[in-house]
Amino acid sequence: MEASDDENPFDTESDRIQSEASSTSRVDISNPPSPPFNPSRQLSSEITNSERPFPAQAPRRQSQQPNFKSDFCCARDRILHSGEDIEILITDAQKTSAGATSPYITYVIQTGNTESRHRYSEFESLRSSLVKLYPTLIIPPIPLKQTLGDYAVKQGKAKEDASMIAKRKRMLQTFLNRLARHPILSNEHVFHRFLDGEVSWHEVLNSPPISLLPKNILKAPSHDPTDQEASPAYTALPNPSAAHPLRNPDQRFLDSEAFTNKFAVHISGPMEKVTRRTVKRWSEFAQDHAELGAALNGSSLNEGGPLSSAIEKTGQAVDATYMSTTKLVQEFEQNWAEPMNEYSQFSSIIKKLLAYRHQKHVQYEMTQDGLEAKREQLEELEKSEHEARRLEAALGGRGTVSLPSSPSQEPTEEQLNDHAHSISYVPPHPGPNPARRNARVPGSGLLNALSYTLHGMMDVDPETARRNGISKTKETISQLEDALHLAAQDLKYSSSTIQADLDRFQRQKVADIREMAISMAQSHRDWCKKNLEAWEEAKKEIDMIPDHPNKLPSPPQLPTSSRRDSTGTLNGR
Repeated sequence: MEASDDENPFDTESDRIQSEASSTSRVDISNPPSPPFNPSRQLSSEITNSERPFPAQAPRRQSQQPNFKSDFCCARDRILHSGEDIEILITDAQKTSAGATSPYITYVIQTGNTESRHRYSEFESLRSSLVKLYPTLIIPPIPLKQTLGDYAVKQGKAKEDASMIAKRKRMLQTFLNRLARHPILSNEHVFHRFLDGEVSWHEVLNSPPISLLPKNILKAPSHDPTDQEASPAYTALPNPSAAHPLRNPDQRFLDSEAFTNKFAVHISGPMEKVTRRTVKRWSEFAQDHAELGAALNGSSLNEGGPLSSAIEKTGQAVDATYMSTTKLVQEFEQNWAEPMNEYSQFSSIIKKLLAYRHQKHVQYEMTQDGLEAKREQLEELEKSEHEARRLEAALGGRGTVSLPSSPSQEPTEEQLNDHAHSISYVPPHPGPNPARRNARVPGSGLLNALSYTLHGMMDVDPETARRNGISKTKETISQLEDALHLAAQDLKYSSSTIQADLDRFQRQKVADIREMAISMAQSHRDWCKKNLEAWEEAKKEIDMIPDHPNKLPSPPQLPTSSRRDSTGTLNGR
């Protein structure tokens, strides 16, 4: 773990949050105008300092900096930012069929004195909406859906499994509390409305800002994908693949990707396997002691006197080991296995976040390449236009225009208009020569007619086509320049915001793993303490059993001298 901590790129200084230009361009991405300031979408250093770690599980409370502000959008916002350590609780899971044809489980959420009810699919839609609204933030995970194997084993009872429902309650409660303690997500009104029991969640999903989300968030502002006043130049941005290579990658984020991949492989590989194996073996150990305790208690009924009491006490001690081990397994699952599973999901979330930033960087480079290509194309068209004018001037005509000696000196508009009226009229192409039609294969009349029509529709005037090409290329260049400016602005914002949230996540991870280790130590200490007490009681009863009647008395122990008699050894005694 020490080597991994040394290579961890998340734990950086505050001056590394600022994005650096990773590629050369005519647009300076190191200092483009920042997007409009929105306090609810800024990672403040006052809120994300190291004194405010995130709790991994609701029961493990930590001392936190009060989440306080003075401007509230609703009653839930006032509760969450009242300055007190408010804990969102899922108090119950109830089976209902309200508004549906089949029964489902609804979770009762209590926030202060407010109560709301939501099913699992609504938690899922809340999280997916937040992912689209905040593409540069780490959105906490929710428990995974039931697998096909669970449905195959438990048939129709998979959704009603008590252990699965209890696990979902804990992890969904952790999800809500992580949102409530996030410096940005806690201010989102969509989250506040989710906690409001009087608001229809279906109505929230079909109203702003969720209804304003674009189909492709890569072609929307990173700071606010729902911005309706965003520049139309966003439509000119390319839609790159996450696998597209970068020409000039940012080393910071390459390090972040490498560390995240290493962390994900370790958590979802050896750690998850040994955790599963540990839970399985402790559970089998507890079950074996349950059966052994029952057998000893039954055996005590066949005996009498002190022996019966001793066997009974031994059985009770074994039962105590069974109960304490069962509790140990439950605490191990809640305080270690579930957080490890959550962090395995976190690693996948961070991978997607870094992939989004990678696509934004590729988008910037592709726009830059497209702009350079269009500028070269414009230069070639202007060069062709200049050569054509010099040729016309050399050939002469009814009216000529004094042409500039270089392509950079363009003629005036009046000169161009006079020259346009003076050039000879070039009729449209008449199609194939009628005299040659009879020599062609019979049955090709339809093809000839189509060819004649297409040639008549096409504008074959080279000068007009050239000028139209120049005009359209200039418009495209202007649009690409705006798009490149927006891409540079988005890249800077994405880099700084993602890096800041990665730093916050690293502080959260350190605090969570510390709490997980402390909880494991406490659970084992309590397990040892309870077992020691039970077996000491059993030992007292066992000591009351009389000695075996055929047992020989112990021989008296001769006093031994600590000093060796060297003279006796020499004399053979």
